[in-house]
Order: sequence, then structure tokens, then C-alpha cells
Amino acid sequence: MPVRAATPRTPLVVAHRGASGYRPEHTLASYALAIEQGADYIEPDLVSTRDGVLVARHENEISHTTDVALRTEFARRQTTKAVDGVEVSGWFTEDFTLAELKTLRARERLPHIRIANARLDDTFEVPTFTEIIQLADSMRTVRGERVGLYVETKHPTYFRSLGLALEEPMVRGLRQQGYGAGAPVFLQSFETANLQDLAGDTDYRLIQLVEPTGQPFDLAVAGDERSYADLISYDGLRTISSYAHGVGLPRSVMIPRDAADRLLEPSRVIEAAHSWELAVHGFTFRRENYFLPRQFRRGNDPLAPGDLAGELGTFTAAGMDGFFVDNPDLGHGLAVSAASTRAQRASLGA
Repeated sequence: MPVRAATPRTPLVVAHRGASGYRPEHTLASYALAIEQGADYIEPDLVSTRDGVLVARHENEISHTTDVALRTEFARRQTTKAVDGVEVSGWFTEDFTLAELKTLRARERLPHIRIANARLDDTFEVPTFTEIIQLADSMRTVRGERVGLYVETKHPTYFRSLGLALEEPMVRGLRQQGYGAGAPVFLQSFETANLQDLAGDTDYRLIQLVEPTGQPFDLAVAGDERSYADLISYDGLRTISSYAHGVGLPRSVMIPRDAADRLLEPSRVIEAAHSWELAVHGFTFRRENYFLPRQFRRGNDPLAPGDLAGELGTFTAAGMDGFFVDNPDLGHGLAVSAASTRAQRASLGA
């Protein structure tokens, strides 16, 4: 049974791929801004290069997050692969050495929504995991604490099949850069087997990520029919509690929406997770109307900012312990407000 920290006094603010609402995601500029804006943790998604170096990208297919499609010297590397059982076409990190990947430049993944971010296209490099750790270690949170790392292994079964396992270099990199036992680190995955292995090999806190539908790819490969829905059943959460500190849940799993896109009543999953002493971290919260439930949209422009604080307040009131947010400044503001509210309630109850 893993040792779990007590539920945090304030909701944990995790900068989703950095301050990705203001800078192209998974760049050092995005991570640095997130820390300055009040994030407790920054979140890199890790994939591997051909020579086994971990870098931060949303996916191993990089045509939407770099300028690779414009680079004629790499045109012949465009290909189609089966990644987690799905055919994907484009350019893949595992077909590039780190030196080659470093010649590329990052691009905004959602240019039709984040037009200001797209103006920064081709400005930043693709960072290595080591560079991200070093950045985090060189800064402090706005509370003066050590910056946390909330790390996701992307497609771990797929990369292990290529001889490019992510877990060993990830753990080695953390330890070599001084993020050892007791450091503010979470390791997360949408698969299960790698987390169970990590539970036996490390002291880092582990988070089982869940999708709204489907099943973990490692279970599919093993012929195990359990779905994500099965994982977050009462008995499924008990199993997760044997190896993980918490669960990472999509917003729709915690509080579903009706046909008009308005929030309904919270599901029982947060309560069930807490009954097994599992922390609940929700994803992903964004300020644009396009992503918000109807009651928190402001105006008719889907790209305009809505009431993100209102949405976050609803989810934290339902018991969510932390959240992934593209706008860390707004998330930090909500966390401070929540802390004040809890302190007032505690004072009245004393």
C-alpha cells in the first residue's frame, strides 16, 4: 500500500504543458511563465528520440507541434504507423536523433483557438526532459517552494516495443538532477502496468490517468477486457489504491454535462476515490468559451475568455484536490480563494 500525503490544504495547481494558454505548449518559455504565474507543478509529456533521449511533446507525432512538415530535408521521414492500435500519419520523434530534433522549432497546437500563441511559432526549441528539470530546479513557486514536476509517459507500451522504454531514463533523469525521494514529483500514465512496476521500484507518487471511454492499451495488449470505466468503479479504485497515490480524471467523468452542455450533478467517483484515500486531480481546465460548460461562457465568441474561476470553483466544491489548467494565473487565483474560504469555514466551526 503506497504512502499517501494528506489532502492538500489548497487545490494543487498543475500547469498543463506549461502556461499553454499563453505560450506554445511544452516549451521552456511556457514552463517558466507557468511557474511565474503561480503553478505548483509543471507537466511535461515525455516521448523518446531515436537515440533514447526524452523530450517533451504532446504526442510522438510532431507535425502539429513543430515545423517539421516544412523541412524539406526530413520529407522522406513522413510515414504511417500504428500507435496504440490506431494508424497515425506524419513525422515521429523516434525517427529523429536529438541533434536533428533540436533543429526543429515548436508551433502552437491549437492555432485556430490560440491565435496569439501562433504568432510565436518557430521561436522556441523542443526541450529535453533534463532541460525542463533544470529549469524547474532553478526557480521557486510564488510560495517560495520547490517547483514540482508532474510527468506523463506517453504511449509506454509502444515505446517499450521499440526498445525505447520511457520509465528507466525518466527515473534516472529525475534522480540525477536532484529530484529524488521526497521531491515534489508525480508520475502519471493512461496505462496501468508501468505504474505498477514504478510502484515497486520508486518512492514517487503515482497517478492513474483515466479516459472517458475505451481501455488502457497495455490491458488491450494483454487480453484484459477491463475498461477505464471498470478502473474507476468502487472495486477498480480499490485496486488502483494498491499502487497509486491518486487518479487523474477528465472533467466529464467527475461532473457530466447535459444535452445543452450544462453541468449536471457530480458523479460519485470523487467520493469513491476518497474512500480509498486516493487524491483526485482533474483535467483539463481552459478559459476559452469553446471549452467551458454553457453556464460559464461569457458572450457568443467561442474564443473569448469565460468564467474559468466559476467552473473551477464548482469542481473544487465537489471535492477535486487539484487540477490541470492551461492558465496557471487563473488557477492560482482560484486556489488562493479556496484556501481563504476553507480558513473562514474552519474559523466559524471552531
